[in-house]
Amino acid sequence: MSKHMKRLTAPISWPISRKSNVWVTKPAPGPHAVRKSMPLLVIVRDLAGYCDTAREARRIIGARKIYVDGKPARDYKLPVGLFDVISIPETKEHFRVLMDRRGKFRLMRISKEEAKWKLVRIENKTVVKGGVTQLNLHDGRNLLLKKDARKTGDTLKIAIPEQKVLGAFELKEGNKAYLIGGSHIGQLGTVQEIEVTRSPKPNIVIFEDGFSTIKDYVFMVGTDVAQISLPEVDIQ
Repeated sequence: MSKHMKRLTAPISWPISRKSNVWVTKPAPGPHAVRKSMPLLVIVRDLAGYCDTAREARRIIGARKIYVDGKPARDYKLPVGLFDVISIPETKEHFRVLMDRRGKFRLMRISKEEAKWKLVRIENKTVVKGGVTQLNLHDGRNLLLKKDARKTGDTLKIAIPEQKVLGAFELKEGNKAYLIGGSHIGQLGTVQEIEVTRSPKPNIVIFEDGFSTIKDYVFMVGTDVAQISLPEVDIQ
């Protein structure tokens, strides 16, 4: 596998110029897949605008001035993906990584209190030693629960970096969802119905807003009220 990436072949979700330079930093293997994340260096330089060059960005990150999900990050290739929280203690700024209606990564400015938690979707469940249920989350985390009370597709609200579960939002009728793929990417909607397909095809989620999409594109973000604000309010 190549350790390098050209700007022209970078994922379309990266809001970067394509022809200004030949190369761009490639994310290292980590909690998010390459196509679903951006390297921390590109976020610091291009999205946040804290510097103009890669050398300056590496110095900022190497000095432990950037926190990701409540922990200082030192790897400038660290893959940062959806709903990750980026904090800069020196400037007292906090951001949540989301996607806009064009499918581009954006930094949504949030408060200090909001930066203490993040949303994670349950991608898979396994039973480990002792009958304990292990939840495999979308950002590479694993949580152990003594009681199997959650389903795949549900979203957990966890404290960071402690990973304490603060709440949960089920994939069910009436709850709020955030679209992370398809033609309605970056949009909020209210779930109206879930169609379970008895085939290899994915389940379909129908929304009160008059559209539908596959289950993989649905990220639950609340019950009566969404727990997040959209990037268009604070677009970079």
